[in-house]
Amino acid sequence: MDKSWIKRLNAADIGEPILIAPHTWWVGWNLTNDPFQCHTYLIEQGDNSILLDPGGQLTWNATLEKIEKVIPFAKIRYFICHHQDPDITSSLPAIDRLVTRSDAAILSHWRANALLKHYAITTPLACVEKMGWHLDLGQGRVLKFVFTPYLHFPGAFCTFDTLSGILFSSDLFGGFTDDWKLVAEDENHFENIRPFHEHYMPHKDVLIHGLSKLEPLPMTMIAPQHGSIIPGELIPFMFNQLKAMDCGLFLMTRANSDFMRLSRLNRMLKDVIQSMILHRDFKEVANAILTATESLIPSNHIEFYAKLDDDLVVHLAPESGFRGTTAQLSPEYRAFIGLSRDHWKGNDIGPYMVIDLPETPPSPGATRGLLLPLFSLQTHLVNALVIFRLNYDIEIDDELAMVLSRISEPLGVAIERETIFQNMEKERDSIYQRSIRDPLTNLYTRVYMRDAADRLCRVQDRDPRSKLVVAMLDIDHFKSVNDTYGHGCGDQVLQQVAKVLLEGVRSADVPVRLGGEEFVTFLVGVDLNIAKDIMDRVRLRVSQLTFNGVMSDRQVTISAGLASRHVGEPLDEVINRADIALYQAKSSGRNRVILTQDPESQSPLP
Repeated sequence: MDKSWIKRLNAADIGEPILIAPHTWWVGWNLTNDPFQCHTYLIEQGDNSILLDPGGQLTWNATLEKIEKVIPFAKIRYFICHHQDPDITSSLPAIDRLVTRSDAAILSHWRANALLKHYAITTPLACVEKMGWHLDLGQGRVLKFVFTPYLHFPGAFCTFDTLSGILFSSDLFGGFTDDWKLVAEDENHFENIRPFHEHYMPHKDVLIHGLSKLEPLPMTMIAPQHGSIIPGELIPFMFNQLKAMDCGLFLMTRANSDFMRLSRLNRMLKDVIQSMILHRDFKEVANAILTATESLIPSNHIEFYAKLDDDLVVHLAPESGFRGTTAQLSPEYRAFIGLSRDHWKGNDIGPYMVIDLPETPPSPGATRGLLLPLFSLQTHLVNALVIFRLNYDIEIDDELAMVLSRISEPLGVAIERETIFQNMEKERDSIYQRSIRDPLTNLYTRVYMRDAADRLCRVQDRDPRSKLVVAMLDIDHFKSVNDTYGHGCGDQVLQQVAKVLLEGVRSADVPVRLGGEEFVTFLVGVDLNIAKDIMDRVRLRVSQLTFNGVMSDRQVTISAGLASRHVGEPLDEVINRADIALYQAKSSGRNRVILTQDPESQSPLP
């Protein structure tokens, strides 16, 4: 992009005609404090010169003065009016009084000419469609008229200068410019174009149809009637942005005609829906919603409640990273779950409610919340709630209520999708746990033991300071339990012993059922003495177990053997040493814990 050219034009004296291309001039005027700037362009072509969109009465005197600095007014033969609005046509009576040549003509679409005749001017009105949609000016310059109906009125068209490559685009690519510049400097100018088209153009399909007719033209520049001139380097970007934009903004409104606010509402709606399409992680969805709504809803905290069975809900909030936790719904919120649309306060375009927060908010000062109900598509009853914690109170008008209503359905889908994903994750975790857990005792299986133990050994080998103790356990005289009371009672004993073991070890430890009445536990980060204390507590608790029925008088005990693994020792060797210690415990009277030292020290432990 030629920044120097842009800088020079934006710094030019607007009291003078400004040359924007060879023999092509900007001859408009900048109205103070008016974001709706209207531009007039002059094509200098000898006696066939063209004035495009002459302007209104507010700017005509300044425009005429600039024209006369370039060429005599009498050189202008054609006055092109892209539509009939007074900002470009109310100067026609003054022009009509100045025209002296018999071949002069005002060019527009027949639909506009049907209105322009009411100015009672004598200069002929010519229809561009009857001219075959082009005008040959001689000397290799041909103007092509491109029909863009309903952008913004039924007879709208644009003018393309085949010699310079300039598209005089009328309202298309126009913009509101609080800080007016003749030429757009970068892509940020689209934010001036966006609200202009959102409220001015009737529908996205209509806009895309018009853009599709213009895009193939070999344009070097776009000179709109409003806003800023678009240099060639920005043209592809502006086309792509416009094609992705929604129009018909006033269709959203019932009373409010503030199109800038409507533009923000429309953008919020689009961003919210797009975030729910693009993001899989619900945390990203929630953060994207906060970002999209921050200009309209003063909140930096959003949370969700989705109904489960009874009074339980899934709570998705930043405190849990939006991972979802099962919770009891507070009475204040519970009153909303299950209500139909008819029971909701608010107007007929969408329910909402500003409430006092029922609990101390995580952010100081947030005592009010915007509550949005989400309705089940099947029952049409509220099955989820969205709560924005407000930084300050807000007034919600019809338009914002409509946006909230429109985002409620995709939000409901997003939450339903998240709960489905969470249930799938829980089911996968359940399946995995069933695959690595012994179904009778809920201890880990021998298959899982090998992977877990190898992993613990690798950690110890990388860090010699870490410790790992292997404890082998066996239920004393278990065969007599099965023989005397039956295998059903034997299973009860296994379950109760396993429960004591699970409760007695720490979450980092790995308790395993090897088979039958044999268990092994890998104790992480402790030495032999601490491991012995842990196993002694387990042993004591097992000896205190009581059973019902035929086993009411039966005491169950366990024996254990412990070995501390040293760095680099193969797993089978340390397990074998612990097994030897277990044999010593059983042979020396059972119901006891025996330690064995690592092979580097042969002296017995006290």
